[in-house]
Amino acid sequence: MLKLNFTPLKLLAISGLLWISSIESIQAQTGFNQSQDVSLENLSFFRNPGRSWQLVTDVKADLKKVNALKLEKGTGILVNLPDKKHKGADLITNLEHGDLELELDYLMAKGSNSGIYFQGRYELQLEDSWGNQTVSASNNGGMYERWDDSQPNGQKGYEGYAPRQNVSRAPGLWQHLKVSFQAPRFDASGKKVENAKMVQVDLNGVMIHEDLELLGPTRGTIAIDEKATGPLRFQGDHGAVAFRNLKVTLLTNKPANNNREGNVVDPIFVDAPVNTILRSFMQLPDMVPVVHAVSVGSPKQVHYTYDLDKGAIIQVWRGGFLDATPMWHNRGNGTSRPQGTVQRFGKPVFTIAKLSSPQTTWATDTTGSSYRPKGYVLDKNDLPTFQYYIFGAKIADAIRVLENGQGFHRELTIQQGSGDMYARLAAGSAIEEQGKGMYLIDGKAYYLQLENTNGAKPIIRAVEGGKELIVPVRDKLSYSVLF
Repeated sequence: MLKLNFTPLKLLAISGLLWISSIESIQAQTGFNQSQDVSLENLSFFRNPGRSWQLVTDVKADLKKVNALKLEKGTGILVNLPDKKHKGADLITNLEHGDLELELDYLMAKGSNSGIYFQGRYELQLEDSWGNQTVSASNNGGMYERWDDSQPNGQKGYEGYAPRQNVSRAPGLWQHLKVSFQAPRFDASGKKVENAKMVQVDLNGVMIHEDLELLGPTRGTIAIDEKATGPLRFQGDHGAVAFRNLKVTLLTNKPANNNREGNVVDPIFVDAPVNTILRSFMQLPDMVPVVHAVSVGSPKQVHYTYDLDKGAIIQVWRGGFLDATPMWHNRGNGTSRPQGTVQRFGKPVFTIAKLSSPQTTWATDTTGSSYRPKGYVLDKNDLPTFQYYIFGAKIADAIRVLENGQGFHRELTIQQGSGDMYARLAAGSAIEEQGKGMYLIDGKAYYLQLENTNGAKPIIRAVEGGKELIVPVRDKLSYSVLF
């Protein structure tokens, strides 16, 4: 793997589903992987669930309250909400599994801590690690430590494994986990001949573990021995957490490492140890490449891509900066791609438009706008402010990563703008107003915090297939995206 570090002045180029198959069904159909989805209409999948566990139809977190979740009655989402009245307890499945693939969504409360024990013995940590600049085995996505109480303090924990990078999302946002687990192997006499293994763990679309051997049970194990099968165990005695879309696939063959399919090319990664700018094509899913894309990397591990042709932010991501392999391997095709977990903002459209009324369809091309991009200028920290003209107005667009690494702040300055100009801040399947200028966007994909509208009132409007958040433009407009 080739890793490149560039300073910017040197490189200014470029409802809840869960499946369980009975052991009898597995035995009757050996030779086939067993996978099916079943609604979470009750808790019969689990052994004696404690009172802190319940089913709901919706759940929301509060970014200012630790271990707090707001629930809506119903079914489809599994929630653990321990409190003084209902002390948390672990939730154990009736299923005992060997090799399996587990896939689910989970949502953490602020400051919360939980975990999933495979075979009740090997814990994959779930934690609110939002914005952490460094990660350890006890952070979100880590394989928790093994433990030896006979050792001195500070040496009791050992053989824990941090995720490769922190790709955690904010409390109250859904995160996606996919795990391929290989059970330990035993000979006819019961002697272990092969260790358990995390074949592949993907968090929010990013591989964080690969071929990770587990030499023994982690701390808090259900038992100190190891076996060919055991239950899934969801930690419930630490903090508030929600799960949905759980899917279990029991395997009769060893789990495959999906990352090794096809030809493997030694990747060319571009890191951002300082504020870094790279221009390239940017390929978005199911869209033509953005040909005038500027990607801006930050040592805070939050990065974004700006479309010079639209004056728009097209994506933001957390983790590593850029994979330039497609651009620089062999002859290359000019494209780069984010390394971390990506939040995209849909098909690129202009941030600024002139509307005859708040219900006028948003412009998708430059017709009549006199749009002229003017590039960008760098501040003393080598951070760009993008500039362009549209509808006779001069726009300065400054995007800055938040100090805590939890998202970015954007400030639009408009000179000579008219009274019928609007800014389109967000679009998605749903936009939920949370109060005090806070919005949940696109089914809890990210937060948008309005900060300064110069007295203009934001508008949530219906569009084909979803919602848009727009606001009239008056000299200055600022907001933050938290994800």
